Amino acid sequence: MTAGRTVAVFGASGHTGRFVVAELRARGFVPLLVGRDAAKLRAVAAGLPGAQERQVPGPQEWVRVATVGEPGSLDRAFAGADAVVNCAGPFAETAAPVIEAALRAGIPYVDVAAEIEANLDTFARFGEPARAAGVAVVPAMAFFGGLGDLLVTAVTESAGWTAVDEAHIAYGLSGWHPTAGTRDAGAVSRQRRGGRRVRYADGRLEYRDDAAPATTWDFPEPLGTRAVIGEFSMADIVTVPTHLAVPEVRTYMTVEAARDLAAPDTPAPVAVDERGRSGQTFVVDVVVRSGGVEQRATARGQDIYAVSAPLAVEAVRRVVEGRVKGSGVLSAGAAFDAADFLGALSAHVSVELGK
Repeated sequence: MTAGRTVAVFGASGHTGRFVVAELRARGFVPLLVGRDAAKLRAVAAGLPGAQERQVPGPQEWVRVATVGEPGSLDRAFAGADAVVNCAGPFAETAAPVIEAALRAGIPYVDVAAEIEANLDTFARFGEPARAAGVAVVPAMAFFGGLGDLLVTAVTESAGWTAVDEAHIAYGLSGWHPTAGTRDAGAVSRQRRGGRRVRYADGRLEYRDDAAPATTWDFPEPLGTRAVIGEFSMADIVTVPTHLAVPEVRTYMTVEAARDLAAPDTPAPVAVDERGRSGQTFVVDVVVRSGGVEQRATARGQDIYAVSAPLAVEAVRRVVEGRVKGSGVLSAGAAFDAADFLGALSAHVSVELGK
């Protein structure tokens, strides 16, 4: 079903974009490398498996130059594509133009946005236009926003819950070497918030001037009890409440990773294996409570940027195969069978569902 299908990757020469392109090739898709720098895109194409033996199109045939400031260039870049994956942040600047181009082309859109405000904009602006076009738009289909949403949804569905009292998502990262894109996106978000932090409580987003609380989280062994920043809000506080009745969604981050992210001199990630992944490991621990009953889910893996690629590409595969729950703007948990989706990631993420 996916062999020969063409997927445009906007921001293909970026850190996460390269992982997405490689994952598409590994699954039999034909990626179109889209961005503003033709030389960088050609370099990515030339490094793909089979490129030198001409088992795949040559570097020039993969590349389509486009910018968000020129809608016509996006239309030309997406011509003939079956779907679009947007990997280019800040998404506050790229999401709307790329979604609009996808809707004009009548093809599904997936992105890896972790920016809370950009994801809010996507749900607010494009729900009705996407439904009218009969197109699925799936934002935040990545480590932040997508994975947590799938874990929460799998837990609630297995328990038969349609509403819950609270959902907690704790991120246990061994460290965090942010990319330049992560830093740029964070700067845009801070500017849009006026320096305030945000949380989801009492069924709504709250912007606050006080410091985030310091607390601890009991991760599964071998991580164990760790100091965390409470209300370290990520895209999950946008994605989960779009389809689950829940008054409180809280996310947490290990203190060491939060410090790495905040430090201006923390270097970018460095590859340690043949797949280009960094040595970073992660545990995502989810606790959902309803009526005094608690359910838990845990995911483990390596490299938060690299793992966003199978998340995004699995979403693309399901959308182009028609295995998506409707059109419009849908979060991961609303768009897909959560438990089945997580099972399809077994080569990349180890998941445990249960009490």
